[in-house]
Amino acid sequence: MDFIDVIKALGEKVSRMKDTIQTEEATKNAFVMPFIAALGYDVFNPLEVIPEFVADLGIKKGEKVDYCIQKDGQPIIIVECKHWKEELNVHNSQLHRYFHVCSTRFGILTNGIIYRFYTDLEEANKMDNRPFWEFNITDMNEAAVHELKKYQKNAFDVDQIVNAATELKYTREIKKIVGAEFSNPTEGFVRYFAKQIHTGMVTSKVMEQFTPMVKKSLQQYVSELISDRLKSALSNEANSTKVESKEEPSQQVNTPPVKDNGVEFTDLEREGFFIIKSILRTKVDVNRIYYRDTQRYLNILLDDNIRKTICRLHLNASKKYLTWTDEAGKEAKVEIWSLDNIYDYSEQLINSMLRFEKVVEPQAI
Repeated sequence: MDFIDVIKALGEKVSRMKDTIQTEEATKNAFVMPFIAALGYDVFNPLEVIPEFVADLGIKKGEKVDYCIQKDGQPIIIVECKHWKEELNVHNSQLHRYFHVCSTRFGILTNGIIYRFYTDLEEANKMDNRPFWEFNITDMNEAAVHELKKYQKNAFDVDQIVNAATELKYTREIKKIVGAEFSNPTEGFVRYFAKQIHTGMVTSKVMEQFTPMVKKSLQQYVSELISDRLKSALSNEANSTKVESKEEPSQQVNTPPVKDNGVEFTDLEREGFFIIKSILRTKVDVNRIYYRDTQRYLNILLDDNIRKTICRLHLNASKKYLTWTDEAGKEAKVEIWSLDNIYDYSEQLINSMLRFEKVVEPQAI
């Protein structure tokens, strides 16, 4: 079973069983230990997972963290567990104490449902007050599972995780700030717009006038953005369907229409198609990019010509791939963890498309 399937199965188990779990110990056994095991660590091997790990601080003895995960004889992650009904915020300081005396860069605070990841980005050997990452195991998406794979036993790399932690922490905080400004714009945020629009002093009366307008404008912008995206998607789908329905005269006479061929153009494939179009539009008119769907993969074509296959998206299985033909005429194949990974191969996709002809770049809009 693939890692993503293991994690999603555990999430379903947690959702199904949580109401029967009455104690913290039961939470550990039913939810947390299977999670650690899913990462590839042997929970029954004290050389890998130490339960009740001693974390004495100064003269205070008997302090113990629930689990200490080790690799090559060195602590790499400490895990503090609470009952699934408990609010984690009140236990942050407890993990903070343990982190201070353990020679590890990462700490996890969890109730078996919410997992909060901490490290020492702000000050060496001192756990940050805020987690750099958090997820709910009952609501995991592909991006979260891909991030979680970094903590697997066979992939664990401190430097790689610390680098990723920095980005996760700040993007998380930025999104919180943006969300808060959208809901309730602060004075500084409103003033930023008012100063660029209003001619004259930005007085308290002007601020009072602009505050609701800024909030309304933001909400309208997001609504229009979503609406335009939907319209574009529907329009492109309609055009593609129309092109696909064209058949040779002989086929129209001899072949009856097929009501159900088992092929479904999924939302995931549709989004992947749009991403590839957005990449290729820098080199070719997007109206020349088509798709043809099959049960196994989605073909992306130039000029609706199967002999001009730019790439293929394999999105219908648990493992997802992007394939294209390289300059040597060989098929290149990469696994993608989320559709955003497609952007990492923009150059290869453009080169694959350019193999078919020399394309004049469109004028900038």
